[in-house]
Amino acid sequence: MKIIIVYILIAFSCLVSNRTSAQTRNLNVVYIGNSITYGAGLDSPAIQAPPVIASEWLKKQKGIGAVNFSNQGHSGYTTLDFLPGTPAFIAVVQAAKAFKQEDALLIFSVKIGTNDSAVKGTHGAPVSVEDYRTNLKAITDTLLKYFPNAVMIYQHPVWYSPNTQNGATYLQEGLTRLQTYIPVIDALAADYKVVNPHHVFVGDTKAFGYFKANYLTDFQAEQGRQGIFYLHPNKKGAIALGGFWGKAIYKVVKRLSKI
Repeated sequence: MKIIIVYILIAFSCLVSNRTSAQTRNLNVVYIGNSITYGAGLDSPAIQAPPVIASEWLKKQKGIGAVNFSNQGHSGYTTLDFLPGTPAFIAVVQAAKAFKQEDALLIFSVKIGTNDSAVKGTHGAPVSVEDYRTNLKAITDTLLKYFPNAVMIYQHPVWYSPNTQNGATYLQEGLTRLQTYIPVIDALAADYKVVNPHHVFVGDTKAFGYFKANYLTDFQAEQGRQGIFYLHPNKKGAIALGGFWGKAIYKVVKRLSKI
């Protein structure tokens, strides 16, 4: 009788272990973006940038195992800079291929649009809402062609002050244009839900409003041609933005993995 009970306990233990293992998801995340993603202006982007914060947050969540990531944020970059065939796109592909955790879910977290919205001074600016959609779709289609099991997560763009003017000119015109990209992002993700379900999602939608309300405490105060402007998160803001991205990614992973 005791032997039977021992076998039952062992079998139950193995079952629980297998269930736990099955529910644990390893992640490989490539963060695609601009200077905000890179962590411009922070003391140490390598440990303070939003992708670092998001990945560290994800590691602590239920059902998540290893989280490997690559920060492919580049200052001043627009969707044109990430089009298939460009050096930035090739770097993204190489980063995705370089991950050693082959059983992990590959995620591309995309936050592009700030520099597209500029009036002048960045590649292709101003990028029309139609061209923005075309470019984002081309990036998505090609990455999913190369990595058919991957997931694309579009993070909504982040607010910036309407007097923003550094090496490029943004101002109110740019901020207004930036907001026209948001419905495009949502609609494109909805289109993929039909033609390629479970691979393209809208991620964070809260950071724009958060930074609009908290720019004095969460953005760097930068001197520009139109006075002090607010564009890049400071250390506190990077923590907040990383949290928004991490939560958005986790929500998608839970939906896919049924954690």
